[in-house]
Amino acid sequence: MTIAQPLPGRRRPGPDVSVVVIAYNDAERLPRAVRSVLGQSLHGLEVIIVDDCSTDGTLAAARALTEADPRVRCLRLPVNSGGCGAPRNAGIDAAVAPYVMFLDSDDELPYHACKSLLLTAEETGADLVTGEVTRHFEESGTTGLWYPELFTDVRVVDGLRAAPEYFLDHLSTNKLYRADFLARHRLRFPEDMHYEDQLFTARALTLAHRFAVVPWPVYTWWLAADPAHLSISSSRHRIPNVEDRVTAARLIDAFLEESGNADLRPAKDEKFLRHDLRLYLGDLPFRDRGWIAEFAAAVTPYLRTLAPRALAAVPREQQICQYLLGAGRFEEAAECARTLDRPHLAPRHITREAGRVYWGRTPPTDPAAAAGLDITAWRLDEQPFATGPLRHEVARLDPAGEALRVRVHTYDPALLLSDPGPLGAELRIATTADPLTVPFRYDPPRTGPDGAPGHRTAEIDLDPRLIPLEVKGFRGRRHPVIALSRRGVTRTDPLLAPAGLTPLTTRLPQHGPLTGHTLRIGCEGHGAGRLELTWERAGALGRAEAVAPRLKPARRRIQRLTRRVTGPRAKALTYHELQKLPIDDGLVVFEALEGRGYADSPRALHEELQRRSLPLRAVWSYSGNRASYPEGVQLVRRGSWEYVRTVARARYWVDSHGFPQPYGKRPGTRYLQTWHGQALKHMGFDVPELRLAGPERQRQHREMVARWDALIAPSPEFERTFVRANGYTGPLLRTGLPRNDALVRWNDPEQRDRAAAVREALQIPAGRKVLLYAPTFRDGARGTGESVRVDLAELVRRTGEEWTVIVRPHYYERFDVPRELGHAVRDGREFPELNDLLLASDALLTDYSSVMFDYANTGRPILLYTDDYEHYRSTARGTYYELPDIAPGPMLTTVDELAAALADLTAVREEWAGAYGRFQARFNPYETGRASKAVVDLFFEGRDR
Repeated sequence: MTIAQPLPGRRRPGPDVSVVVIAYNDAERLPRAVRSVLGQSLHGLEVIIVDDCSTDGTLAAARALTEADPRVRCLRLPVNSGGCGAPRNAGIDAAVAPYVMFLDSDDELPYHACKSLLLTAEETGADLVTGEVTRHFEESGTTGLWYPELFTDVRVVDGLRAAPEYFLDHLSTNKLYRADFLARHRLRFPEDMHYEDQLFTARALTLAHRFAVVPWPVYTWWLAADPAHLSISSSRHRIPNVEDRVTAARLIDAFLEESGNADLRPAKDEKFLRHDLRLYLGDLPFRDRGWIAEFAAAVTPYLRTLAPRALAAVPREQQICQYLLGAGRFEEAAECARTLDRPHLAPRHITREAGRVYWGRTPPTDPAAAAGLDITAWRLDEQPFATGPLRHEVARLDPAGEALRVRVHTYDPALLLSDPGPLGAELRIATTADPLTVPFRYDPPRTGPDGAPGHRTAEIDLDPRLIPLEVKGFRGRRHPVIALSRRGVTRTDPLLAPAGLTPLTTRLPQHGPLTGHTLRIGCEGHGAGRLELTWERAGALGRAEAVAPRLKPARRRIQRLTRRVTGPRAKALTYHELQKLPIDDGLVVFEALEGRGYADSPRALHEELQRRSLPLRAVWSYSGNRASYPEGVQLVRRGSWEYVRTVARARYWVDSHGFPQPYGKRPGTRYLQTWHGQALKHMGFDVPELRLAGPERQRQHREMVARWDALIAPSPEFERTFVRANGYTGPLLRTGLPRNDALVRWNDPEQRDRAAAVREALQIPAGRKVLLYAPTFRDGARGTGESVRVDLAELVRRTGEEWTVIVRPHYYERFDVPRELGHAVRDGREFPELNDLLLASDALLTDYSSVMFDYANTGRPILLYTDDYEHYRSTARGTYYELPDIAPGPMLTTVDELAAALADLTAVREEWAGAYGRFQARFNPYETGRASKAVVDLFFEGRDR
């Protein structure tokens, strides 16, 4: 190692944490990184800047920082090391605190990072503590979390063997280490390679007797938009980058073998496949054949050494991509790479032989190819229209006068489009809430030029001048989609473009007095490789934007001014002024699920008002897809200026969640809160987040509740829990929930027809029973998929010939039907009205969701999958009831138990009949099937006043 020479500087004795900040030619961003440390809520720390012999102003910036704060020291390496290992090792050697952290000069630490990690380390005695990372994408300004499934809660792990999934957490910078732990095990970074932190972290996690995990962000990782500032991990286009990753993996293998931890090798191999290799595979569609050949030469020999268990654990499409690389079929590997993590994206070609189905246009000629390309398990012939695989690709893109003629090829190996019934098809593209839709027809079906069945073609004339833009114009990117509709079900899929598509650029007409546009049409350079339209403003605004990068302070002032003029605060002020106008006596604003659809109790009340033909005019708010709203219903986009005007003047507000907090209710407006279910988990001021919040946050919540003029109550238990917890003291309508009328009357012809329509739309096979799986979200893990806890693959293996599972996670959650389960699993998220799915099901599987209270109105079986019950009730939000005391059905913790229950629901009914009846009596005493009528009588007809 080169010897670092210390620079003059003052050091505060006795710091708790030493933060090593490494820098090379980063004078501009280094001060930001160091300030994020000096501004920590923990003051007892030191900053050690290690300059890797920079040639710009980094050294001067470091000197200035040492002179400005006595907690900062600076070291300078005599020669540039070419990596991160040597400067980090120099920092370790110079650190004097009992704990050490690492920070790169282009990143930052959140305010409480050091203190929270230090407290956790001292409380747990862990050798190291790791926490979540926020990735900040500079180009888009968006953020994302690093493997959030690893950071869902505070936990202590007794060695990596107890949780080998933490091989994925290979960063060295989101951790706090005990200095004596590093010294005892002589933990150093390798200095002659990139990805040195992978080896360092693998060794640290493996050697740690105990490590702790915290779920909050402790590191902010800035991903640069400028190609000149790409990090090592973002420089995947360089073959040496690939070779360094493989070298790091081999060194980890050697360490595991030498340290007696070879049994961890399969977990480490799976990490390599799912993370390291997967990053490069996703880039294959955008690399030329020569690069792919070099890449294959670098990785294929190593892939042959990996544990069979790890190779079998990755998704089938990745296995196929790896096989194609090893077989030298590079173009097909690039085609396959577009499907990775995109289960609705089909292969272009399949072949069938001897009852088996294979990826590709030619049958396999040897056993290895047969094993590598077999996709029979996907059961393509049983896939539903809504989620089966399709692939839309641009074949040609030609000017056609003022329009563009787009030649589209659709590959349909599952023959989803072969049904002779009517098929709606349109191209959609949007820069505003109202997309441009271009209907088109497919050419007559024919066998593709290469003999492939299910190959469809179409020509679409797209006129870019017709794409709606805001008044101030638009600057950014959008990606057209293909929307296909059949039997009331609409699916949207990306429109892919060839990586070598020659871009077209056109000048659009003037849009307003200040701006025109230049439009570029080509292929996006990442992801699936979609067709991409990029607008740049021309005219006065375009010229202003062109100089904006040189005038960053001015640009930020303009952005702040724009937000002031058009943002939430401006709308709140406008709303206040609009309240001075007369109330519109006939106007009712309906909102369900915060604008997510035509659903819940607001829908039931709206339908009752329509049946009565009262002199009221309904306006519904929407926040996303408008497909669920009936034709003829007046809509207004939630949060828009028109929404502000409508809410300000309405006589009635009706919703299931809460109208936005800034909009106070004027005298004369009456607000009916229907709420969206009974309370099992803690609500309102019983939730620690609100109970422990500051006075301002609590005041806002009280004011939101105080707006309610009436609240619908489904049971006395609701009054004891939800009403009390929110401090509501106004009138209660003890009618039951209007949305539950349909469930109470499930046997009426209207509801039976509704259930049959859902089954038809989801293509439930005749004679198959339907299990609705509707789990609730987990606080702190929204959007991670964690709530879908049932092993669906195993459940389908055990019950898939008798049951179809409809998965309807909470709308905070994400979910995709895996390819191999599409024959027996359906995605229920296309139905914003949950009642549609409740009526269509034969049994409900949930966990802690309030849907169990609603479903009990049907009398059908309720199963509870509660494998994390103790954690949920004690360390998560908490519950009002001990679930075993009130459960209307069995609490199951394994797929074996679930499969057994489904195999004999008659026995389940008999065993749980008493508990089910008590559950109904306790939680649904007001449900009569006439709640909608009663609420309209009381609230709109004035009988509650």
